[in-house]
Amino acid sequence: MEKRRVVITGIGAVTPVGNDAETTWKNILAGVSGIGPVTRVNADEYPAKVAAELKDFNIEDFVDRKEARKMDRFTHYAVAASLMAVKDADLEINEQNAERVGVWIGSGIGGMETFEQQYENFQKRGYRRVSPFFVPMLIPDMATGQVSISLGARGFNSCTVTACATGTNSIGDAFKVIQRGDADVMVSGGAEAPITKMSFAGFCANTALSTNQDPLKASRPFDKNRDGFVMGEGAGIVVLEDLEHALARGAKIYAEIVGYGATGDAYHITAPAPEGEGGARAMKMALNDAGLNPDEIGYINAHGTSTDYNDKFETMAIKKVFGEHAYKVAVSSTKSMTGHLLGAAGGIEAIFTALAIKEGMLPPTINYETPDPDCDLDYVPNEARKQEIEAAISNSLGFGGHNATIALKKYNE
Repeated sequence: MEKRRVVITGIGAVTPVGNDAETTWKNILAGVSGIGPVTRVNADEYPAKVAAELKDFNIEDFVDRKEARKMDRFTHYAVAASLMAVKDADLEINEQNAERVGVWIGSGIGGMETFEQQYENFQKRGYRRVSPFFVPMLIPDMATGQVSISLGARGFNSCTVTACATGTNSIGDAFKVIQRGDADVMVSGGAEAPITKMSFAGFCANTALSTNQDPLKASRPFDKNRDGFVMGEGAGIVVLEDLEHALARGAKIYAEIVGYGATGDAYHITAPAPEGEGGARAMKMALNDAGLNPDEIGYINAHGTSTDYNDKFETMAIKKVFGEHAYKVAVSSTKSMTGHLLGAAGGIEAIFTALAIKEGMLPPTINYETPDPDCDLDYVPNEARKQEIEAAISNSLGFGGHNATIALKKYNE
């Protein structure tokens, strides 16, 4: 059976650098950082002092207040980004096509804020004061659930939870749903609202967060002086569509999604496998799936978290897969500007990768000041670069040893 071709026809995002995809991308190309002093938690209680928070986001621009109160913040972000993505795709979902439109949106930790608030209610006032919406607000699949309700999308419906690989796994899995013919359209990506007391505490306790107190310098992927990631929040959603379906309705096309790889390290709960061997296998798998040679890739949107191990091992993995071409391919980490959106990272980074292909503009890695001998590739330092590329990959690597890579190509008939 011939595999169906799958294209990206809509994008929607709420990120620390913009409350829509267009503003976000403009700021990314300008090297604007979305990182500032953390406000969602009391900074005095933590060694980490900075975070990448959304600014002036209002869910009531998208859903009414009564409905919004039944959703955790991560679901707010997913619903907003999905509504914008479907609008951008100029897609009408109706009785005729609803059963062929699916939703696959992941979240790394789901409704942590809801859990904390309701546990406080329970501790102080007993079970009767716990909201009847506690469980449906908490569970990570509720972003997918609420988005499908908002859109009336009754097709294939699922949720991935693979830590920081979540967004990329979700889009890769949704791509496969269309490719094998189980849906014509999938609304897919990741959403996360992790800047809460306990998740901030947890990541501080395992020393993953940067303790650099200068917000503009704290996230510095591949730089010798990196000291941890900066927590971010938001959502990135793409509309994936069967090519024939997209052409039949005259949809605009950002890029074609052509390959997907997903592997497990089977090594350690938080540390990447030595030399990034699991990540290397995911990249190889995505290239094989796409039928692409390594030297056809012009850009890699790296996982690039700004942690010691990730950046070093991801660099080693790229060298392993790309050989000599590793030194010619442009590699950048947009987390230098957005911070790390955990389960939503792969969602916004898929959007950046598609736009890089469509517009021939490569986003920079900002804060790249002191080269690290272990990280010696072309990280598009500090300024965006005009460069036409035919194909690109986006990597996401998560706790638990999850590795995910998607491969995208310029759309050609």
